[in-house]
Amino acid sequence: MIYLEKIFIIVNDKKEKMTTNNKIADNQYNKMVNTPVSKLIITLAIPTVISMLITSIYNMADTYFVSKLGKEASSAVGIVLPIMSIIQAFGFTLGMGSGSLLSIRLGQKRNKEASIISSTAFFTAIAIGLLITIFGNLFSTKLLGYLGAIPEILPYAEDYAKYIFWGAPFMCASFVLNNDLRSEGKAFFSMIALTTGGILNVFIDPIFIFKEIKIFNLFSIKGLGFGISGAAIATVITQMISFMLLFSFYLRKKSICVISIKNFSKDLSVIGKVVVTGLPSMARQGLASIATIILNKTAVDYGVAAVASMTITTKIVMFIASIMIGIGQGFSPVSGYNYGAKRYDRVKKAYFFLIQSGFAIMAFLSVICFVFAPEIIKWFLDDSSVIEIGTKTLRWQIAFVPLHPLIVGTNMLMQSTRNIKQATFLSMNRQGIYFIPAILILPRCFGLFGVEISQAVADILSALTAIPYIIWFFSKIKKLESVSELDTGTTNKN
Repeated sequence: MIYLEKIFIIVNDKKEKMTTNNKIADNQYNKMVNTPVSKLIITLAIPTVISMLITSIYNMADTYFVSKLGKEASSAVGIVLPIMSIIQAFGFTLGMGSGSLLSIRLGQKRNKEASIISSTAFFTAIAIGLLITIFGNLFSTKLLGYLGAIPEILPYAEDYAKYIFWGAPFMCASFVLNNDLRSEGKAFFSMIALTTGGILNVFIDPIFIFKEIKIFNLFSIKGLGFGISGAAIATVITQMISFMLLFSFYLRKKSICVISIKNFSKDLSVIGKVVVTGLPSMARQGLASIATIILNKTAVDYGVAAVASMTITTKIVMFIASIMIGIGQGFSPVSGYNYGAKRYDRVKKAYFFLIQSGFAIMAFLSVICFVFAPEIIKWFLDDSSVIEIGTKTLRWQIAFVPLHPLIVGTNMLMQSTRNIKQATFLSMNRQGIYFIPAILILPRCFGLFGVEISQAVADILSALTAIPYIIWFFSKIKKLESVSELDTGTTNKN
C-alpha cells in the first residue's frame, strides 16, 4: 500500500512538472506570436546588444591593455584573433544551428524535440572544445607561424595563445547556451551571464597584466605582472564564469529546454541538422578567420605598425558591428517562431523594423567614429605611425558600416527561416567571397592603401548581393501566405 502511494506521488509530481513546463511554453509561444514585433524585437535585442557590447568591450580591453606593452604585444593579439574566430566558428555553428531549429520547434509546440536538439549541440560543443585544447597546445608554435607571427611577435603570441586554447570548451559551450536561451525568448538570462563575465574581465585584465596599476594617478595597487599571458588568463577565467552562470539557468529549470546527457541523441541526423542549419555561421566565422590570417600576412609586409593598426581597427569595427549583430540576434527568434507558426506577416514586419532601426543606429555611430578616428586610435596606442595608418583604415571601414543592417539582417532572416543555401552564401560574402580577393588584389595595385580599403569594398559588394535575395524571399512569403489562406478557407468550410 505504501509502495502504491509512493508511485502515485511520483506520477503526480511528474504531471505537475509537465503541466508547469507546458504553461511556460504556452506563455512564451503566445508572447512570441502575438506581441507587436517592434516591441518584441526591442525587448529581445536590448539584453542581446548589451551582451554583445560587453563581449566586444572585454575583447577590446585585451587589445587596449596589451597595447600598453608595445606594438609587438598588440600585434600578437591580432595574430591570435583567427584562433578565437575558429573557436567562435564552432560555437556559433552549433549555437545558431540549434537555436534556429529549436525556435521553429517551439513555435510548432514540439518542446521535447527542442530539448534533444539543445542537449546534443551542447555536449558536441564541449567535445569539439576539448579537441581544440589538445591539438592547439600540441602544435601552437607551427600554427602561430602560419598565422603570420614573425620572430618579433612570436613570443608574445605563444604566451597569449596557450591559455586561450584552454578556454575553448567553455567558449564553445557558452555560445550554444547563449543562443539557445535567446531562441527561447530568454535573452535577459544570457545577458546577465555574459555581462557579468565581461565586466569582470575589464577589471581583472590590468591586475593580471601589470605589476602596478595606477588609479586615476591618485594611488596605485599591486598587480600580478603576468604580461600578455595575464590578458589571456583573465579572458579564460571570465569565460568560465559566464559559462557557469549560463548553465545554472538550465540547472535551476529556468529554461523551456532541458539539457541532459539523457537527451543527447545518438542519431547523427540530429547533429547533422544542427550543423547544416548553423553552416552560415561556420562559413561567416571560418572565413573571418581566414580573412584575418591573410590580412595579418599582408599587413606584415608594411611593418609591425601596420599589423598593430589593423588589430586595433578590427576590434573597433567589431565593437560597432556587434550592436547590429545583437539587434539581429534579437530578431532571429521572432522570425523563427513566427515562421514556424505560419505568421508570415509578422516575419515581414520584423525584418523591415530590423533594417530601419539598424540603419539609424549604425549611421549615428559611423559619423562619430569617422570624425574622432585619430583620437580613438591614439587612445589605444600613442604611436605616430599606428595613428596615421589606423585613422585611414578606420575611416574607410566605418563609412560603410551603415550597410551592415542589410547584410546582417538578410543573412539572419534566411538562417532563422531555414533557407540554408541562401544564408550560407550570404554569410560567405563579406569576409570570404569579396574580402579575400580584395585583400589579395588591391594591395598589389595600391600598396598599403589597398589594405586600408579592402573591407569597405567587400561591404559594398555584400550589400548589393543581399538585395536580390530579399526580393526572392518575400515573393516566396507571398506564395506561402496564399497557401495558408486557402487552407484556412477550406478548414472553415469543413
